[in-house]
Amino acid sequence: MAEAIIAGIKANSYDQVNSIYVANQKNIERLQELAIKYQVKPINKLEDMVEKVDMIVLAMPPSEHEEVLRKLKPIITSQFVVTVAAGISPSYMENLLPKGTAVGWIMPNTAAMVGHSISLYTYGTSVSEHNYLQMELLVKSIGTSQYCTEEEIHDLTAVTGSAPAFLYLFVESLIEQTEKYGVSKDTAEKLVKEMVIGSAEMLKGNMSPKELREQVTTPGGATEAGLNVLRNRKFHESLQEAIIATNKKAKGKI
Repeated sequence: MAEAIIAGIKANSYDQVNSIYVANQKNIERLQELAIKYQVKPINKLEDMVEKVDMIVLAMPPSEHEEVLRKLKPIITSQFVVTVAAGISPSYMENLLPKGTAVGWIMPNTAAMVGHSISLYTYGTSVSEHNYLQMELLVKSIGTSQYCTEEEIHDLTAVTGSAPAFLYLFVESLIEQTEKYGVSKDTAEKLVKEMVIGSAEMLKGNMSPKELREQVTTPGGATEAGLNVLRNRKFHESLQEAIIATNKKAKGKI
């Protein structure tokens, strides 16, 4: 996600950004790779970066946030601190940072890599108009966005952030079955990927998903036979349970 954000800013908002500093103490080779590819400035210590920036984006696993936020606490001044990690809400960050620190939370998805993330975002209690502009620049650089409350992001993370994985599993299954009909893997991937891309394009129109499904489905026909199998195997319920399980995990309840 860090690379997606860097790439998005470089492509869409670089004229509004003076410098980008990147730290990655656990993978120096990766840090150097990003520095060369995007012409960003690599740093080894947070202390070397904080005084030079007015916005800090934490693109790391949730489990690493407490340590990093505690390191930031004594050295931060007026920076806007934003996280892109699941479960790391503004209230959580405010509890670990100095009182009055401006914080924000973005939940993007992997489509940020191609500039098509739908990013949910929210703020803490001490943000300014300037922070709103900073957030707008950030989310626009990777796609479209939707402002939410903190609790809404907790609830919707599975839909916008994790559900692409459910879709990719669906695509994998279709490819595997297509190969069983004797076509090559390359052909199977081409057929299924193009079907999914075309179907997604149809969703951009005025018809609802229900209307599109009904348009494909002749009563008593072959498509309906397949849909009946999915219904009998509780396709809807399985997806909904997957969303619930994802949200519970993101909130630390599993």
